[in-house]
Amino acid sequence: MDKAFRWKLIITLGMIALSVWALIPTFRLYSMPKETRDTLTGPEIDKLRDRSMKLGLDLQGGMDLLLELDRTALPEGSDVSEATDRVVEILRNRVDQFGVAEPVVQKQGEDRIAVQLPGLLDPERARRLIGQTALLEFKLVKTGDEMQRVVQMVDRHLAQRAAGMPAAPDTGLAADTLLAADTLAEMDTLLAERPLSSRSGGSWQGGLFFPEEEWETVDRMLRESRVDSLLPGDTQLAWSKGPERAGEQMGRILYVLKGKPELTGAGVSNAVRTIGEDPRHPGAASVSLTLNNRGSATFARVTGDNVNRQLAIVLDGRVASAPVIQDKIRGGRASITGSFSDQEARDLSVVLRAGALPAPVRIIEERTVGPSLGRDSIRKGIKAGLAGTLAVMAFMLWYYKAAGFIAVLALVLNIYFLFAVLAGMNGTLTLPGIAGIVLTVGMSVDSNVLIFERIKEELRNLKSIRAAIDSGYKRAFRTILDAHVTVLITGVVLYQFGTGPIRGFAVTLVIGLIANMFTAVLVTRMIYDVITHRRRLEKLSI
Repeated sequence: MDKAFRWKLIITLGMIALSVWALIPTFRLYSMPKETRDTLTGPEIDKLRDRSMKLGLDLQGGMDLLLELDRTALPEGSDVSEATDRVVEILRNRVDQFGVAEPVVQKQGEDRIAVQLPGLLDPERARRLIGQTALLEFKLVKTGDEMQRVVQMVDRHLAQRAAGMPAAPDTGLAADTLLAADTLAEMDTLLAERPLSSRSGGSWQGGLFFPEEEWETVDRMLRESRVDSLLPGDTQLAWSKGPERAGEQMGRILYVLKGKPELTGAGVSNAVRTIGEDPRHPGAASVSLTLNNRGSATFARVTGDNVNRQLAIVLDGRVASAPVIQDKIRGGRASITGSFSDQEARDLSVVLRAGALPAPVRIIEERTVGPSLGRDSIRKGIKAGLAGTLAVMAFMLWYYKAAGFIAVLALVLNIYFLFAVLAGMNGTLTLPGIAGIVLTVGMSVDSNVLIFERIKEELRNLKSIRAAIDSGYKRAFRTILDAHVTVLITGVVLYQFGTGPIRGFAVTLVIGLIANMFTAVLVTRMIYDVITHRRRLEKLSI
């Protein structure tokens, strides 16, 4: 054996060993029961998922969303296309941090965005992740006296507007007044008992509490009566983010805030989910914020100038929490506490890290692919691929005999290398990707057919077996190379300009073509070199 042959053998064996190493995590992950695979947590399983081949939306299920940017919420003169590009960038950052495997976030037209989230089957969670504007603002709560004046003014306005109207039967609220004197007194008592409220100069500070069964009606009344237009300058009404407890009742708190924020999300450099930030609820989840240099300086100034006042942390127009400033806060750290579940806190930290959307987006089309449909696609795709591959193998064995066996071995190695590369690069297998694999099978067989027919032609010209093999490979190589380069260019163009499914097809096609050039030309030739080197052949089975 010459030196070149030994190097070919070492390279081939090395590639086979490397492929085994790349495929082990994928084999281990997908050999687990699906329930275990989906629910198991920990650093070991996370590492296994990171090193494994992923399944696309059409194979493992997930969500397919079409979003539209709300043009009316953009500042006047804004470029819609540029705003959409910014939304795409932010959403891509969100879903990347969210842990969705191989998501697709792509602009469609001027103001629409297509989002695919493989493996995410919780529609509500996806809507929160995608649709949340994540506008974070720190706003001072008005003092008790200011708040009471605003509430009384709003009350008079609603009372005048509701004059002559019948009582609301579903809430029991009086028609002639929303906040009667005894109601104010009752709310004063309730708020005084709440930890987030305090007393100041004989007036109450905090917010106005409404029981859970009433706040939606009150909110509707405030919106329909356009109370915002009557408020004094730099004043805003905002509801608490979620249900709050006052005594034995659950409800929402209506805050009176300064309209201009003291600090926005632009001052936040990082956000992480934490436990135990709220001393009143040691085991509750919250979000810890790290501010950048400018945000830290602003936060220290605001907290230093407003000791004993409430600073509301407002997220998308709702007050997540409104703690009382006890002292000047240095160090550039703050926290958002409230009625967060652990998952909500994680998702909130994700969207805050990714940044706020320049304008809200709305979901105009939503499709969910269930895991059962994905399993059915995998089963049918594998059946179709195996049926086609086995039929091709059977034909090659029947028509080319021993040479057909060599071609089948090259084909198996081709598919093996293809899956190893996909797993090694953490690629995603989709239904179009399976179609690309099937096409690769055809290209692999076509290469071997070209070589074998050239060899048979040389044998008919009465050349020796070794000379016929040498000449057959040399004459077929240029044709094989031309065909592969042509299809390879097509695959690169499809990947560059195609969307998710088309890219999946292009990836498997390109990898398969490169692997085929190695197996169909180098590996099969090496096998023939071994056969002809060991003994002088009188006849070639081809």
